[in-house]
Amino acid sequence: MKNIVRELRTQRGLAQGQLAQAMGVSRQTINSIENDRYTPSLPLAIALARYFGVTVEEMFDDEGL
Repeated sequence: MKNIVRELRTQRGLAQGQLAQAMGVSRQTINSIENDRYTPSLPLAIALARYFGVTVEEMFDDEGL
């Protein structure tokens, strides 16, 4: 699933580890999401969207499926 997590994270000057800590997940989880290797659970997707102040639909795009 395509997403803009990396773009939003870098705009805020955050490292993957910092975002992971804020979300309560590992840095590897953030890396996998950013590289489209892992689709986050709904609670994590919602938490990421709220953290960055966007909607889940803005953050994640499933039209490529």
